[in-house]
Amino acid sequence: MASPTTPERRVFLFLQGPSSPIFGKIAGRLEAKGHRCLRINLNPGDQIFWRRKGAYNYRGRGGNDWRGYVASFMDRHAVTDLILLGEERPYHLLAIKAAKDRDIAVSVIEMGYLRPDWLTLERDGMSSNSHFPNDPQQIIEAANTLPEPDWKRRYTQSFTAEAGYDLLYNLPNVFLWFLFPHYRRHALFHPLAEYAGWVLRLAGSRRRALAASMLVERVLTSGASFFVFPLQLQTDFQLRSHSPYIDQREAIAEVITSFAEHAPRTAQLIVKIHPLDNGLIRWQAHVEELASRLGIRGRVQFLDGGDLNALLEKTAGVVTINSTVGLHALQLGKPVKVLGTAVFDIADLSDQAELDQFWAAPAHPQEPVRTAFFRLLAAAIQVRGNFYSATGTDGGADAIAERLHNRSINQPGGFIDPPPRRKPSKISPGPH
Repeated sequence: MASPTTPERRVFLFLQGPSSPIFGKIAGRLEAKGHRCLRINLNPGDQIFWRRKGAYNYRGRGGNDWRGYVASFMDRHAVTDLILLGEERPYHLLAIKAAKDRDIAVSVIEMGYLRPDWLTLERDGMSSNSHFPNDPQQIIEAANTLPEPDWKRRYTQSFTAEAGYDLLYNLPNVFLWFLFPHYRRHALFHPLAEYAGWVLRLAGSRRRALAASMLVERVLTSGASFFVFPLQLQTDFQLRSHSPYIDQREAIAEVITSFAEHAPRTAQLIVKIHPLDNGLIRWQAHVEELASRLGIRGRVQFLDGGDLNALLEKTAGVVTINSTVGLHALQLGKPVKVLGTAVFDIADLSDQAELDQFWAAPAHPQEPVRTAFFRLLAAAIQVRGNFYSATGTDGGADAIAERLHNRSINQPGGFIDPPPRRKPSKISPGPH
């Protein structure tokens, strides 16, 4: 046993992270604090973004082969902590099960719930897997002595840097696949197909930006009440694992059908595509065809770009599967209806009525729950930083390493066991 004056030396195992140098930087800071950091690479991209000692390449198959390997690795190296991004990835699910069987702490790093320059650091996972409290009174009590977060932006990152890192990670996986011949991607689309889609979207970006600006201006000056429905990425595990939908088209059908039948006749619905959508699914055609079939084509607008913040400031409410757009709307005091599982789907914060009722009587977030929620969220499971800039990854790595070292993740007051949310059952898919 370590003496009181000797820091406990722990062994951190890193699995897949973002296409970013941040995991390597976190490891460097942990090693400076006296810990040992290891990495299992599953593909060439993992190798590129580690580039430090302590790496092991797994070239075997998934499933039981991987299950046995990672469990044996944890035993052999006396692993104490598991660090990863995307706890629902197939490789990670098996690794987490092995870690839990051995009382190894699991920490998940993701893009921030808060935007634009925050990162999420949670024990065990997000959304359905989150241990963040969902009882309003408990949140108020936990946040009682916490200050208002500093909302001033500290870091910036560019889309060019993000795209460059993405290419650096995925292209080697495509062209050097034979180095890890049994690796299977968790993404739904082949990287080359995604890049082709983005290139085509880029070609029409100016035209779409102009059309989006005109639509936003028209909506804001019309005086009509409107709701916002932000689409998510089809590949997003927030949709795939933490919602009742197998395919986003099921959510679109539910929302537009409910809007047609229950929203005030003068209300508009703005369906906004995710800014990083690859264009491989023709969302606009799907939305417009469904709205036409329901006889509300003139009341449903499809938005590809534009000023989302301007819309949120004036919207009557937001309907979301579990997008962080919902959090932004709550910060502005706007009603939010959540269709999946989300850390912010809490009584007196988000609307708890059925979707059909939301359109006519959307419930606003209540004080002091709203204020307490954001104070506790920022203090317990958010750190300042980003994935795609030098200063942002430095700041994020400093904060994350410190919390890992001090065992202060989900603190103060941000941990309930067992997790208070449940994973939704999948609905039976209908025709698309």
